[in-house]
Amino acid sequence: EPARLPLSIGDPTIVTGATAVTSMYELFSFYLQGGLVDVGFLGAAQIDRFGNINTTVIGDDYAHPKTRLPGSGGACEIAINARQVFVIMRQSKRSFVERIDFRTSPGNLGGAENAARIRREQGWLGSGPSVVVTDLAIYHFDESGEMRLDSLHPGATLDAVRDTMGWEPRVASALATTPE
Repeated sequence: EPARLPLSIGDPTIVTGATAVTSMYELFSFYLQGGLVDVGFLGAAQIDRFGNINTTVIGDDYAHPKTRLPGSGGACEIAINARQVFVIMRQSKRSFVERIDFRTSPGNLGGAENAARIRREQGWLGSGPSVVVTDLAIYHFDESGEMRLDSLHPGATLDAVRDTMGWEPRVASALATTPE
């Protein structure tokens, strides 16, 4: 429990009462870039069908956005270097968009084949997003790198999911219900 409201992700108050602490430099240089992070957890203001994430600005004009968001805060490094990436977020038309306003963290870019090539060329260690968990459903990514609806949470419907997305979702042939 931080002693006060943190000023940034690097504010020492965040580690109040921690058993162990590592610096941001060590976390990024040794753990993430060293390939030692198995699973990274990310949130998003916007996500597209390929798992690309925006946490920087809402609006087409970066210099004069409708809303300025916190930015990467290390999310980009997690997205490109963690072996798996779990995205957890609320689902709405504003968050599940056809085209994100700014790519803060790459997912499967424009598709799995393109993403794999870019990841190799750039030396990124991670394989991209693994799963997206929302308040309505669970999504994984198919062989093309596009998000696929695999499981509806109890009480959620396919129509409710479609109403909260900026694109027509791919749906698993055996759509499951998420166990409580």
